[in-house]
Amino acid sequence: MDINKYKSHDRILVAVDCIIFGFDGQQLKALLIKRGFEPEIGKWSLMGGFVSQDESTDEAAARVLHQLTGMHNIYMEQLHCFSDVKRDAAGRVISVAYFALINIADYSEQLQLEHEARWFHLNKIPELIFDHKEMVTLAKERLRQKVTNHPIGFELLPEKFTLPSLQNLYEAIYEEPLDKRNFTRKILSLGILNKLDEKEKESSRKGAFYYIFDKNKYSKLHQEGVKFI
Repeated sequence: MDINKYKSHDRILVAVDCIIFGFDGQQLKALLIKRGFEPEIGKWSLMGGFVSQDESTDEAAARVLHQLTGMHNIYMEQLHCFSDVKRDAAGRVISVAYFALINIADYSEQLQLEHEARWFHLNKIPELIFDHKEMVTLAKERLRQKVTNHPIGFELLPEKFTLPSLQNLYEAIYEEPLDKRNFTRKILSLGILNKLDEKEKESSRKGAFYYIFDKNKYSKLHQEGVKFI
């Protein structure tokens, strides 16, 4: 192997940027931070970082997500490689974008303060640095495609949830109303939900039963895929 051939090529920085989605019960949101260094210091940005010599892009993304959320084993998926020559004003940087799904209730308020982070409704995303707005838009489209065939939407919900809250989630993702009867019938026919005896009574006097998902059936359906909605 002629190692000099490697040395003769340009050295290019590789970064990861993470689009973090959360659901507050009514709206789908993205977590953004205030950039703490130049260029574009003080402007809204995705959470990101450079890939180290001893880690893969997946490992770098998991590290970045943990730094911002304090959480491990977050659902994440590689989205796209952004490589426009002039995408970063500071130098030649290729970014591998990932989207992640978390339950907003599990996110530490202390970490939110430390990183000057804030949740934004997807229709009210502020101006972002570089090509980060393009990343958010593409991640939103990918999420819609993914939830059609895979039940990953549950990653955005607490451990126990009601069918109305589940429908609210999918309506937020698709940005359109879904027929309640058809939605309920389809969801229950998948056999991945276990009904609890407990009810949520804050939303209505009658209350709605809580459900949890069957982890074994959920995992199988997640791997195989199915026409979900």
